[in-house]
Amino acid sequence: MVEYNFALLITLVAIISSVFFSWVYFLVYTIKSLIAVPKLHSFTSSKKNIVLPKVSIIVPARNEEKYIEKCLETLIEQDYSDYEIVVINDSSSDRTAEIIKNYSTTNSRVVYLNAEPKPDYWTGKNWACHQGYLKSTGDLIVFTDADTIHSLTSISLAVNHFLSEELDALTAMPKILATDFWTKITLPILWTLSLARYSALKANNPNSKIGYLFGSFFIITRKTYEAIGTHKAVREEIVEDGALGRKVKEKGFKLKVVNGKDHIEALWARDPSTLWHGLIRLMISIYKREKIKACLMVIATFLLLLLPLIVLPFSIMTTVLQQEHITDYMTNLNVVLLSLAITSILLLIITSILHLKYLMVQNIYYSIAFPLACTFVFIAFFTSIINSGYKHTVNWKNRTYTVRENQRSI
Repeated sequence: MVEYNFALLITLVAIISSVFFSWVYFLVYTIKSLIAVPKLHSFTSSKKNIVLPKVSIIVPARNEEKYIEKCLETLIEQDYSDYEIVVINDSSSDRTAEIIKNYSTTNSRVVYLNAEPKPDYWTGKNWACHQGYLKSTGDLIVFTDADTIHSLTSISLAVNHFLSEELDALTAMPKILATDFWTKITLPILWTLSLARYSALKANNPNSKIGYLFGSFFIITRKTYEAIGTHKAVREEIVEDGALGRKVKEKGFKLKVVNGKDHIEALWARDPSTLWHGLIRLMISIYKREKIKACLMVIATFLLLLLPLIVLPFSIMTTVLQQEHITDYMTNLNVVLLSLAITSILLLIITSILHLKYLMVQNIYYSIAFPLACTFVFIAFFTSIINSGYKHTVNWKNRTYTVRENQRSI
């Protein structure tokens, strides 16, 4: 028994040490990202007397009666001079179409478009965006979601930043709005995990192949958008913004990710149900493309999020219940194990606090509920893998999509 416990302790210390150093990396990279990622309003333009191009703002909307008015109000009031707002009703069953029509009759900038029936092998949002593109006339195209809120200067800042840096595409990381408890406690964990691969610092590195866009706000030249194949090139993707951003990078275009939280606010999930399905769609699309990678991600999620919570009581119980049979060396190992588990948990909490305070602008006390958040994320990812073995569909926005084996994902 002593030999067994010793081997188990050695193994746990080795694993939890890796977890500890991973959380050190996450914390350092979080701080670095908060400091180094450029802001939307931070740019230096040496060009004068620039003729500002016409901008087409494309807004796909499906059952958005609760949010579309606020979005359109903030877009109509932009201080940019030459722009149009193409709003696409994507087969809504609520008052979305009626609201858009009312705005189009009272404001000449708003162009109402009712999406044609979705063809096979298209996701709804991709089809709506493509329809909006065909209707648009601007040299620059801005895509934004119907539940996004903009400052009065978001378009002018984006265009000036875009032109001053001579970019092909620019996307702004929004302030994430959360209206329910589960989203508030879970999103900081998701942001942290995403830093491992999808940091803005990596996306802004021209030598990196990492590229993505935020669906809530990205601006792209018409020429670049057409060169990457428009939304038609990613018509089957359920995580289309990531797929488009990757194509921008693959084609050698200049992409920049900026922090736009002072000018753009967006909902990632509106309730626990959409949060759950959002996590499912992320993981199931990865699984259909790279099964081994998806499975390793689930294992890593367990080790990073749940293992320290399991190790903490285990190390305490081992010391208390087997005190008579424990050697000094095993006692020292237990102390190391306990210290690593506690430190890993503290690093997790500190990282979550930084995301809550500076990205979501939420009360930092939500970080206390991290055990619930960690469990929620792991169960969602694990369920995705289990379901993917026999279920080839995913539900999103009241639609069911088939996810094929060759479908690509971020």
